[in-house]
Amino acid sequence: MNIGQKILLLLKEEIPEIEYNRYIKHLVYDTKKSTNDTAIFYAPNNLVLNWIKNRYSSKIRHLFEVHESLILNVKIVLKNQIEDKKVEIKKEQKPQQHSLLNPSHTFENFMVGGSNQFAYATIKSVSEKPGELYNPVFIYGGVGLGKTHLMQAAGNVLQNQGKIVIYTTVEQFLNDFIRHVRNKTMERFQEKYRKCDVLLIDDIQFLSNKEGIQEEFFHTFEALKGIGKQIILTADKHPKKIAGLEKRLQSRFEHGLVADIQPPELETKIAIIENKCKINKVILTKDIIHYIATVIESNVREIEGILSKLHAYSQLMHVDIDLQFTKNVLKDQLQENRANLTLDIITQNVAKDLNIKPSEIRSKGRSKNLVYARRIAIYLCRELTQNTMPQLAQYFGMQDHTAISHTLKKINELIQNDEDFKVKIEELTNKITSSS
Repeated sequence: MNIGQKILLLLKEEIPEIEYNRYIKHLVYDTKKSTNDTAIFYAPNNLVLNWIKNRYSSKIRHLFEVHESLILNVKIVLKNQIEDKKVEIKKEQKPQQHSLLNPSHTFENFMVGGSNQFAYATIKSVSEKPGELYNPVFIYGGVGLGKTHLMQAAGNVLQNQGKIVIYTTVEQFLNDFIRHVRNKTMERFQEKYRKCDVLLIDDIQFLSNKEGIQEEFFHTFEALKGIGKQIILTADKHPKKIAGLEKRLQSRFEHGLVADIQPPELETKIAIIENKCKINKVILTKDIIHYIATVIESNVREIEGILSKLHAYSQLMHVDIDLQFTKNVLKDQLQENRANLTLDIITQNVAKDLNIKPSEIRSKGRSKNLVYARRIAIYLCRELTQNTMPQLAQYFGMQDHTAISHTLKKINELIQNDEDFKVKIEELTNKITSSS
């Protein structure tokens, strides 16, 4: 087994099996053309190449560093490119030591909206005046909302200015710490992390209840902060809500600037999909983009996965991507995403949005606003759950399934003829699926 195969097997242990089988296992390591500062892997097609470059090239670099003590560049290239012409490895583009930044994470391709505007402005300011404005910066929010992208965008700007930037996750920091403790080389560990200009650390919540690594991280934090070096941290929750975090670390995290990223609103999600389509060269109509934005969760990584899935299905099955094709491809995924949605949850969301009580929607009331709300609730319950029309009739206190069928017909007519109403339905669907 060559070193490249070994690294890919190590990666297999850390990522979802479906992603390994779909993408990583198709990589081939070139033992002859790879050098001490460059590892070359062949990808069978552009889809696999772009997916791995965007998601896992930095992880592969890290595995080489941690397990083989090699700090190198990882090149993912098309096999036919190698066969047709010699690969040119530019020696002057030697990787920055210890930096695992994804070059595609830039401020230019980050979609800014109301849900992330403050976090974006904060990180952008820090990239212009590191160590001067806000230090540390602590960004928190759910999975796949762009925390890592923003953090690495600042890292890329500063690295291009010649600064020493370290990006790592808490898990990688911990593994590095353990390896140096075992090898009795802690001075090298401390030199690595305490002599950088910028330290970027993802997933701070995983420091929870790890006393030894919290101690080491505290001293690293103090050393860097004391000499005005910039620190940017991310987590899935506010520092106060991270259980098992030492009070002194919590207070230092809060001493800088804490900003959150919320799930993107519909308009931002549409802009994200359009941007990802442009980057990945996937052509989708406006209707398909709106459909995807409306029905999926607010995870940007999920958006990337959906676009790759649509592109792959289209290429393999030799069909164009239309709305019905999109719905069929995403059917199973949407059912899984909506497994937690109930009639009560949907009705409560509709009631909250229209400023009425959930009980009124299910009542016999016939006022105009109640009929309007009830119709919307029925439509969304039918669209977002697996409940049958008789089950919906029972839930909403209607005579039988024909009353539900009549309501659905009315709503579909409104959606087709009233653009404002269609947008309203899309926004409500987005809110419900994003909060589930």
